[in-house]
Amino acid sequence: MKLMIDASACRAAPDLGGATASPADAITAEEALKAEDARYAAQTGGDFAAMERMFGDDLVYVHSSGDLDDKTGFIELQRSRTVIYRTMRRSEAKVRVYGPVAIITARGKFDVTVKGEQSTADILFHSIWVKRGGAVQFISWHAVAAAK
Repeated sequence: MKLMIDASACRAAPDLGGATASPADAITAEEALKAEDARYAAQTGGDFAAMERMFGDDLVYVHSSGDLDDKTGFIELQRSRTVIYRTMRRSEAKVRVYGPVAIITARGKFDVTVKGEQSTADILFHSIWVKRGGAVQFISWHAVAAAK
């Protein structure tokens, strides 16, 4: 997936997937963390139906390797077992909330198997969730290797 950024779009209001934000769509930090935990459970448990539901169609996933995926590509990596998330743990999480958008910034320690090779990824990440029509969706991830 090639990502193109239009500078004029950076000044616009956030795209909420065509939904108009209402007070009912205000997300809480607790909702975002609960959703993040549910995502970890879906990924480590191979629950692709749950991933399809909780991942926004507009998901942008920047791996700590620098690879970029959209929703379809990210789920397919797991369905094909090219990438297997064995354990996913976070620490030092901070959550910032802006109406329907929550940004989680944390450290992560993920045990993964990539193309048959096991490793542990120590990362720093941003995970972004948005509440649309009452549903909380995962819309963005950006991770980098944590400094040793």
